[in-house]
Amino acid sequence: MPALQEPLKQPLKSVLGPATAKVMAEHLGLHTVGDLLHHYPRRYEERGQLTHLADLPMDEHVTVVAQVADARLHTFASSRAPRGKGQRLEVTITDGSGRLQLVFFGNGVHKPHKELLPGTRAMFAGKVSVFNRRLQLAHPAYELLKGEDGEAVESWAGALIPMYPATAKLESWKIGKAVQTVLPSAQEALDPLPESLRAGRGLVALPEALLKIHRPHSKADIADAHARLKWDEAFVLQVALARRRHADTQLPAVARVPVPDGLLAAFDDRLPFTLTEGQRKVSREIFADLATEHPMHRLLQGEVGSGKTLVALRAMLAVVDAGGQAAMLAPTEVLAQQHHRSVTEMMGELAEGGMLGGAEHGTKVVLLTGSMGAAARRKALLDLATGEAGVVIGTHALIEDKVQFHDLGLVVVDEQHRFGVEQRDALRGKGRQPPHLLVMTATPIPRTVAMTVFGDLETSVLDQLPAGRSPIASHVVPAADKPHFLARAWERVREEVAKGHQAYVVCPRIGDEEDDPKKAVAKKSAEDEAEKRPPLAVLDVADRLGKGPLHGLKVEVLHGRMQPDDKDAVMRRFAAGETDVLVATTVIEVGVNVPNATVMVIMDADRFGVSQLHQLRGRVGRGAAPGLCLLVSEMPEASAARQRLNAVASTLDGFELSRIDLEQRREGDVLGQAQSGARSSLRVLAVIDDEEIIAEAREEAAVLVAADPNLEHLPGLRTALDALLDEEREQYLEKG
Repeated sequence: MPALQEPLKQPLKSVLGPATAKVMAEHLGLHTVGDLLHHYPRRYEERGQLTHLADLPMDEHVTVVAQVADARLHTFASSRAPRGKGQRLEVTITDGSGRLQLVFFGNGVHKPHKELLPGTRAMFAGKVSVFNRRLQLAHPAYELLKGEDGEAVESWAGALIPMYPATAKLESWKIGKAVQTVLPSAQEALDPLPESLRAGRGLVALPEALLKIHRPHSKADIADAHARLKWDEAFVLQVALARRRHADTQLPAVARVPVPDGLLAAFDDRLPFTLTEGQRKVSREIFADLATEHPMHRLLQGEVGSGKTLVALRAMLAVVDAGGQAAMLAPTEVLAQQHHRSVTEMMGELAEGGMLGGAEHGTKVVLLTGSMGAAARRKALLDLATGEAGVVIGTHALIEDKVQFHDLGLVVVDEQHRFGVEQRDALRGKGRQPPHLLVMTATPIPRTVAMTVFGDLETSVLDQLPAGRSPIASHVVPAADKPHFLARAWERVREEVAKGHQAYVVCPRIGDEEDDPKKAVAKKSAEDEAEKRPPLAVLDVADRLGKGPLHGLKVEVLHGRMQPDDKDAVMRRFAAGETDVLVATTVIEVGVNVPNATVMVIMDADRFGVSQLHQLRGRVGRGAAPGLCLLVSEMPEASAARQRLNAVASTLDGFELSRIDLEQRREGDVLGQAQSGARSSLRVLAVIDDEEIIAEAREEAAVLVAADPNLEHLPGLRTALDALLDEEREQYLEKG
């Protein structure tokens, strides 16, 4: 079998020459012939129709096809050429709708001066900048599009010119020429789709799809190729997930059925309110899963404050009732402590099993984090090993080898997107048989992302907010355009404090970092360049507020680099109402619960992602008084960053925002960040637009895997899976 695959596995350096291959590997991550064949054009230019020069994005690397309108050579005096011998060639190109200035300097003027004559058509590539308020390309690379005979036309056969995702080191047409060189190998591409599926859906064969995407003769060719390649990506990914689900159903687990009058019943009797219909429905789904003899794998999505923790706690108590132990994993220590506090408060004397004054059905609830003192830690570990503690709440410290459970029955993971598959597997190994797994997230995940990223989990959604929650009003505060708005924001904070409430001020940075010039130079977008200042920091802001607009109020700071005991003390004082204003980093993003806090001011809000802002905002309005969230930004009105903030201010619907978030970022980022890098290998599949394809591919994959779990009959699919999982494995090793 492997013999067939060889042409696509050939390293590019043996085909293209070392220099080009090196740039492709370093800048585009392409190493083999197969990689290059799967580097698809981003769009296509038609010979007769040109890019609208008027719409070119600033500071991006662009390729345009246009005609030279005129060319003028200027001489000027400069320090290098004092006697007026400096030369500058200015060429104006047009596409009929707009014009663009090209400039060449010095010795670079001779060749273009000879070649770029008025009327000549060419492709130009370079970075768009503004000079004297006009768009220009300085020293662009170019490729002439000659008449009927030239070699350029040979290599651009067909009316559609593919434009590839390119880099400054490698223009689109050079990538196109390299593709031309390896295209014959496409004939050898092994088809991952089962023949019946391909024929049944009328999809073209893979070699044909590769030819059509790189060398289309018509728009119909491009559509055929896209339709086919989308299916490949969706299907191979869904087969990988279906196999993981299938393998999970083969695992044994202990069924956990709560006893009718045990701990859970006692807990429910204590609750001062009734569960919402949504909470009851989700609880039923979870209890049904817990009662089966293979491990539950469920994702519980719920808006901030929809009562997920309560649902999870009831599941944990049901498992304790059935003789097992339950563990809850939180992404940070602050959160683990917070969960521990709220769980013990909700359980009251039920959390003091075996202690004086504890209830007869009670159990012990222990906290386990990395920074605990040795004695407390030893005690907690002992309670886990003997089974004395039915419920444990902790950070990733729970996954360490030293931690032994008596009988682990359920693992609840809070905020899955910070917690990869490998960690789930490590924890799974802690039970005598794999424990049941419940994953919670307050980041609303559009259905398709749930099907791709969390495709190995069943999904439950809590979408009602419990009674007694107040609405949150959100406003953008344009600090640069309207400084008096910012002054008013601080007045609002004082007004809320005067009413007996409290406030959060969130900043992107702590402010005690060493100024590391290397870090500062990295990733500068045009917008960052425009404002040249580092993001606001907690320590500076707290200092300025205490001396200025919030003088006389009790202001404290909270950030991730503080000692855990100090963090806890600050949080306690804030929760107890002793502090008026807490200036913090995103440590408070998840799970901090202070119902008396009613206003949140987010500084440099444009530095946060949409879903992060939504999470942060969920920290206010948790009590009876309405919440207020002020998004402070110095970005100009028209910028993308401001539009993002306006979107957050305009809706409280997390699912709506998560769609906006996805549309604004590339899917690869969402999927890559959410789990391992293989997900970001989506090249033509758009997670939002291709919902149907993903759903259908998921169904097809499930049927196929049920019939042939080891894919005995589908060598092409096995090869494609190996490639996908290799990427995952590499990612996993890199994460190591």
